[in-house]
Amino acid sequence: MAKKRLVIFTGAGVSAESGLKTFRDSGGLWEQYRIEDVATFDAWTSNTSLVLDFYNQRRKQVIEAKPNAAHELIAELQKDFDVHVITQNIDDLHERAGSKKVLHLHGEIMKARSTADDSLIYPMKKADIRLGELCEKGSQLRPHIVWFGEMVPEMEKAYLITEQADLFVVVGTSLNVYPAAGLLSYVKHTTPKWLVDPGEFNLDYIRNLRHIKQTAVNGIDELKKELQKNL
Repeated sequence: MAKKRLVIFTGAGVSAESGLKTFRDSGGLWEQYRIEDVATFDAWTSNTSLVLDFYNQRRKQVIEAKPNAAHELIAELQKDFDVHVITQNIDDLHERAGSKKVLHLHGEIMKARSTADDSLIYPMKKADIRLGELCEKGSQLRPHIVWFGEMVPEMEKAYLITEQADLFVVVGTSLNVYPAAGLLSYVKHTTPKWLVDPGEFNLDYIRNLRHIKQTAVNGIDELKKELQKNL
C-alpha cells in the first residue's frame, strides 16, 4: 500500500533551536544591519561587498550549526510516510538530517547563482562568495537567496505539493510571512492538520487543526505519536 503524503511546512522556529536566528530575534546577526541594506536587490547593486560579507557570515553560522531533534524526527518520518518538506529556511539542516524531498521557498545559503541568469546555480564548497567571483556568463555570483521584494519562484510547486497532502503539519513559523503563509489555504478542509509552535494564533477558521503549543524540539515527539495514529 502506498504511503500517505505528509507535507511539513517549516519556519525559523525549527532552525532557531540549532542556534540560527532570524532578523526578528534580538541579539542576532540581523540586529547589526537594516534589512534594506543587506536583503534587497537594491542593496546588492548599491553595496555588493556589504551584502556578500553579510551572507558570508550567515553561511559560516550555518556550516557550524547542527541539525536538532526536530530536523532528525522529520527525517525519521520518511520510514512511515511520503514526506515532503517545504521550508522558509535557507539553511541545509533538513538535508543534513536526512530529509530527501526538501523545497526551499526562500533560497539556499549553501548555493550561489548568477546575477545575470537565475538558472545558473552552483553548490558551494566553501563559506565565502568573493567580489570578482563570476558565473560562466561573466556576471558576479550572488547568494542563492530570495530577497525582500523578489518573486518566490518555488511557490507554484509548493501549492501543488500542498494540495495533494493527506496530512499537513506546520512547525516553527508564525504564519505571518506571505506568500508562504497562504499555503494553509491550499490544504483540503478534510485533511488533518497540526501546528507545532508556542505562539498564540487565531486559528478557529481552519478546520481539522490541532495546535501543539510547544517549540519544535519539545513538541515533535507529541506530533509523532499523533501522526502514527494516521498511518
